[in-house]
Amino acid sequence: MGDGATNIGSFHESLNLAALWKLPVIYIIENNRYGMGTAVDRSSAVEELNKKALAYGMRNEVVNGFNIMEVYQKVKSAVEHARATYEPSLLEIRTYRYRGHSMSDPIHGHYRSKEEVEEQKKYDPITVFGDILKAEEIAGDEYFDEAERRIKRIVEECVEFAESSPEPPVEDLYKDVYYESIGD
Repeated sequence: MGDGATNIGSFHESLNLAALWKLPVIYIIENNRYGMGTAVDRSSAVEELNKKALAYGMRNEVVNGFNIMEVYQKVKSAVEHARATYEPSLLEIRTYRYRGHSMSDPIHGHYRSKEEVEEQKKYDPITVFGDILKAEEIAGDEYFDEAERRIKRIVEECVEFAESSPEPPVEDLYKDVYYESIGD
């Protein structure tokens, strides 16, 4: 869930029940600092969102979302904990959203500056991890160039498929979405 969802009552209800019933649930908060266009410090009395789990005696950690290997290790640890204890965990993964939240939310200008966005791009986990793989000679430019071409080709094929597919019939509007019990 996003950081903004942690202020909603159902979030707290679910933490309480997960802790009470010892459910092996792993809550992951993607804290990108802005719920829609509102900064966390303007919308939550508790800015360190992982601490919201403390009220329920729940294991919790902050994770550097810019570090792919740290994310992997912390999630793996939470999975192992859930399997071993049947207890929930909460991970606050701190990251950043480079684009706006929606069409009505520009990349910068209303609640964050262009400079802030550009500064955060220096820490992009995909770019940083790619640089690590290159530095450790695990993968080179050729690999990434080919991967980029392959991904573009797949996206183009998907777009072509979507654009050339017929519109679904109106009677399929609720297909696989709504179930009505007819009886036993």
